[in-house]
Amino acid sequence: MKFSIITATYNSQDTIKDAIISVASQTYQNIEHIIIDGASSDKTLSIINENSEINTKIISEPDKGIYDALNKGIKNAIGDVIVFLHADDIFAENTIIEKAAKLFSEKQTDSIFGDLQYVSKDDTNKIIRYWKSGEFTFSKLKKGWMPPHPTFFVKKEIYNKYGLFDTNFRIAADYDMILRFLGKYKISAAYLPEVMIKMRIGGESNKSIKNILWKMKEDVKALKKNGFGGWSTVFMKNFSKIPQLFKK
Repeated sequence: MKFSIITATYNSQDTIKDAIISVASQTYQNIEHIIIDGASSDKTLSIINENSEINTKIISEPDKGIYDALNKGIKNAIGDVIVFLHADDIFAENTIIEKAAKLFSEKQTDSIFGDLQYVSKDDTNKIIRYWKSGEFTFSKLKKGWMPPHPTFFVKKEIYNKYGLFDTNFRIAADYDMILRFLGKYKISAAYLPEVMIKMRIGGESNKSIKNILWKMKEDVKALKKNGFGGWSTVFMKNFSKIPQLFKK
């Protein structure tokens, strides 16, 4: 089973090297790393070229945002499984892809997911928030549950069959995709009960009150589009995040 790890970058000179090293350090060997750079104006591209290995595919050109870049990565992927590792993120351990491959094989599943830690921008060992997913049940979707998107590893055939990210969403295309795959089309999913990804704080959806409100509006749009409710579900979704701040 081949894994295609897709990293979208734009002016990510401070963190992209860590992401590249995290991929290169994985014990599982059948990996390709696809880096989609949005024509960065800083040192991102030179850092990518200096640190990438032979199994890395680099595309640097203007895009229409992160979801457009991720779609471009999926279209260029030749692996059986699609993984997203954002430029600010790292794998929690060097055995994550190996464990993912084992779980895919054991469960014969369309997708897997796990837990995620939000960590300090300057110290990835300092945990700010712990997103523990728990087992998936269909009923949880109507209560606002979702797996952390960076931990959601999905077979490419699912994207081929049910579509890529909807770029009409500026912030919530990942939520829309999860609702579409797990809810509307009911693909199978298996839970890996451990931290798979460490994400530095400061993501696009939470960096301002304006973005948080925009994200909530787009969440409602995604829910209605996929037949899973509206504002009450969004409130439950956001309320469920509070306990994550107290888990370490």
